[in-house]
Amino acid sequence: MLIYLGLSAVAVFIAALVLLQSASLSPPAVAHLVLAVGIAPLILGAITHFMPVLTRSGSPRRGLSWAPLLLQCAGGTAFFGFTGTAPPLAMVVAAVVMLLVALLFAGWLMSRARRTLGSPHPGWRWYLAAIVCLSLAMALVPAINGWPEMRRELRLLHLHLNTLGFIGLSALGTLQVLLPTVLSGPDADAAARLRRDLPMAGGAVLGIALGAAFAPALAIAGALMLLSVVLRTGVSWSRRYGWRTLLGDGGAAALLAALVGFSLLLVFGIAHAFGVVEGQNAVPAFVVAFLMPLVTGALSQLLPVWRHPGRRTCARERMLAELRRGGAARSLLFVVSGTLLALGAHAGIWLAAAAMLFFVTALLGSLAVARNAPGTS
Repeated sequence: MLIYLGLSAVAVFIAALVLLQSASLSPPAVAHLVLAVGIAPLILGAITHFMPVLTRSGSPRRGLSWAPLLLQCAGGTAFFGFTGTAPPLAMVVAAVVMLLVALLFAGWLMSRARRTLGSPHPGWRWYLAAIVCLSLAMALVPAINGWPEMRRELRLLHLHLNTLGFIGLSALGTLQVLLPTVLSGPDADAAARLRRDLPMAGGAVLGIALGAAFAPALAIAGALMLLSVVLRTGVSWSRRYGWRTLLGDGGAAALLAALVGFSLLLVFGIAHAFGVVEGQNAVPAFVVAFLMPLVTGALSQLLPVWRHPGRRTCARERMLAELRRGGAARSLLFVVSGTLLALGAHAGIWLAAAAMLFFVTALLGSLAVARNAPGTS
């Protein structure tokens, strides 16, 4: 299931780039294709992978492992609702299903945290905060459709709770657990940093969401707060590992690029509040500058583990090496192309397509070398 979710996200990225280039669908439809069909199910799948580690517990039950697929089906329904293929009511039904899945995951997270021997890793609270944001975003969908005079404000709340809340918080929490794994060097400060920064990050997301809908000054303050959290993480990484190590490993470079892309998007959000850049470019830039390096970097580490679980094998090591090769260069392309998109330069799509082509080539190469590794059948 996890491998399927990872490959689905890559396929959705490719489809989104094609659709954005051809302008055959509206930007909101493409955004829901990426976020609801590709990213949200992958995030829930990743949570089922990391949560047992954070709570020193066993794998989730099979039923919960299949819940991301239900979320993906609901996301597909919402996408077809935006394209006009499904009736408008379909989006409300999809939101209700997503809300129920989110509540199921919230209950599972709290249950696992309560049953941990000792104290669970504070990273689990970032996942809980992200799920709460997703639940709030889904609860707003019926109001968006049934309260037309408040549609703009509620839509902005929904958008920011999804992108910065659900995706942003879960990603920031995961990055600080995943990077030490990629570099095989523990980050002794990560747990304390996660525990200290969550209240500020969660409050910042709420401030941005409410401010975007009702009070731009509040959104600017929230963006500055969240930016300070992101920058502290980057500074901590540089002190712990050094820039040469971070940039020299393809997987780590991709995760660092995701952090840089997220920071740039917060800066562009502040610029939008001052009327300097167009807000309509924010979602494509969010996908390209942040999500693409994030997902490709995470999959560079996780796909070999999911494909060859258990002890380290030659096949897994070959997959890791192949997926990380060229990671820094393609991640730089993602950040540059996302920046161009944020500034309204449509040519950024071509750079993003080139970077994604490089990753797909590495992905196919990793499967080939793993298949030919000694000890594999």
